[in-house]
Amino acid sequence: MTFEQMGGAALMALFLADIFLTVLYARAGTGLLAPHWNRCVWLMVSGVAKMAGRYRSAVLSFAGPLIVIALIAFWALGLTLAAAFIVRPELGTTIRPSSGETPTDLVTALLVAGNSLSIVGGGDYAPHSSGTRLLFLINSFIGASVLSLVLSYLVQVYSALHERNAFALTIDLMTGETGDAAKMLTRLSQGGDFSDAISTLDNLVRPLAMIKEAHHFYPLLFYFRFNDPRYAVTRFVFILLDLATLIETGLDPKRHRAFICPSPVDALHRCAALLLETLDQHLAAGNRATALTGTRPCEERYETAAATLRAAGIEPLLNHRSYADRRGEWEPSLARVGQALGYTVEESDCRQRAAPPTQRRATRHIV
Repeated sequence: MTFEQMGGAALMALFLADIFLTVLYARAGTGLLAPHWNRCVWLMVSGVAKMAGRYRSAVLSFAGPLIVIALIAFWALGLTLAAAFIVRPELGTTIRPSSGETPTDLVTALLVAGNSLSIVGGGDYAPHSSGTRLLFLINSFIGASVLSLVLSYLVQVYSALHERNAFALTIDLMTGETGDAAKMLTRLSQGGDFSDAISTLDNLVRPLAMIKEAHHFYPLLFYFRFNDPRYAVTRFVFILLDLATLIETGLDPKRHRAFICPSPVDALHRCAALLLETLDQHLAAGNRATALTGTRPCEERYETAAATLRAAGIEPLLNHRSYADRRGEWEPSLARVGQALGYTVEESDCRQRAAPPTQRRATRHIV
C-alpha cells in the first residue's frame, strides 16, 4: 500500500466517522467536520444576505436548504476523493478499462471511485485482482449505506422542522397572533380562573421537549429560519419564558397557588430554557448581543403586561424588580441566539411593534 493509498484510507475513515457521529450518534456538536462546514456555509449565506438590503430575511430563509445540499455534496466529494486516492495507484495495472490505454490522472481516479461508490463494476473500468474487486465491493457497500442513512436523516430533519413550525404556530395563535405573553396568560384564564390552564400548559410540555431533543439530534435545524417571524425559534421561546416569568412574578401566590405551584409551569420554563441553552451553546457561542429590551426598560414592559392582565380581570402584583431579575436570567442568551440567526428585536419580541395581526400580515419584516 502506497502513502497515497494510506492517506486515502485515512481520509475515508475521517468522513465515515463524521457521518457516523452526525447521522447515527446524532448529538449536537459531536461531528468532526459537518458542524464546521455547516457554519461556514451559514456565514457565506449571511454575508450574501447583508448585501441584499431589505431582502436579507428572504435570503437567509434559503440557508437551511442550501446547507443540506452543501453537506450532502461535501460528504459525497470527500468520500469520492478518498476513494480516488486509493484507486489511482491501481490504474493501468489491476484496474483497467475494457479496451484502450488507462489514464492514471486524478480525474480518471475520481471517475472510477465515483462509479465504485455507486455501482459495483460501473463504467468502463473494472477490477482485475482479488484486492481491487474487494475494494470495489467495499466502496459499493459504503456508498449504498451512506446514501440510505443520509436520506433517512433528511426525512427526520424535515419531520422535526414540521413539528417545530406547528408548535410555533400554536403558540402564536394562543397569543391571539400578538406574540404577547400577557395576552396568552389572559386567554388561559376565564376572568381570573386558571383551573383549566394547568392542563393546557401541561399539553405544551411534551411537544416542546420533543423540539428541544430534535435540535440535539438534528443540528441542521439550527439553520432553518423563515421569513415569517411567527415561526422564529426565538419568538416562541421568548413567549414561553416571558409567560413563565409573568406567572411567577405577576400573579398572587395565595390567590393563584393552584396554578403557580404545579409542575407544568416549571416544566415549561425549564424546557424552553434548555432549548435556548442548546441553541446558545452550539450556534451563538462567543457572540455578544444587546438585551432584547432595547430602549424599553423592564419596568415599562411589566406595566404594559400588568395593564393587559387588569383588563382581563386579573389583579397582578407590582413586582418589577423580581420580573427584571428573572428576565435577566434568560434574555442575554435569547439576544445572542436571535442575533446569530439574523432576527431583529421586533421579530423575537413582537410587543416592540403595535401593529394588529391583519396589518402584520401585510407588512414586510426586515431583518
